[in-house]
Amino acid sequence: MNITVYLGALEGNDHTLTEAVRELGTWIGESGHALVYGGSKSGLMGKLAESVLAAGGEVTGVEPQFFIDAGFEYDAITRLIVTKDMTERKTRMIELGDAFIAFPGGTGTLEEITEVMSKLSLKHLDAPCILYNLNGYYDSLKELLVHMIEMGLSTEEKQEGIYFAENLGEIKRIIETERK
Repeated sequence: MNITVYLGALEGNDHTLTEAVRELGTWIGESGHALVYGGSKSGLMGKLAESVLAAGGEVTGVEPQFFIDAGFEYDAITRLIVTKDMTERKTRMIELGDAFIAFPGGTGTLEEITEVMSKLSLKHLDAPCILYNLNGYYDSLKELLVHMIEMGLSTEEKQEGIYFAENLGEIKRIIETERK
């Protein structure tokens, strides 16, 4: 299974992020799954790819040319797909994914995972969309999704397939349940 993970190229200031991203990467590699991610060697992105590779897994990076030109690509990954821009990158990452995880990240991570959420609501995608709610990171987004339903602007049906996981154990359970 290809697991597309969205996350930042910064490390953040909470050391539990680094520990959790390495744990996630080790699980992906050891479980026989493959990682699809943004292709960067820096920050949490680099640590995730490094941990998947160290656990014997395959890593596909999808990176726009302007990031390659800036020297952000991670040369040690299994495969690098170069795109012309961010729009093409997002499309390729969705096409390649069988499951989607948003690790805590910035505005780019939010943009990428909301596109997956939108495709789910339109029934243009049938795959688990998991927000890794580490230390309550995505609590506000979870509240906003409930508020959308309360306001009659979304429905539970439109939000089917969107999950919030507090830890790696919950992510594993969601992915295993969705595979059946």
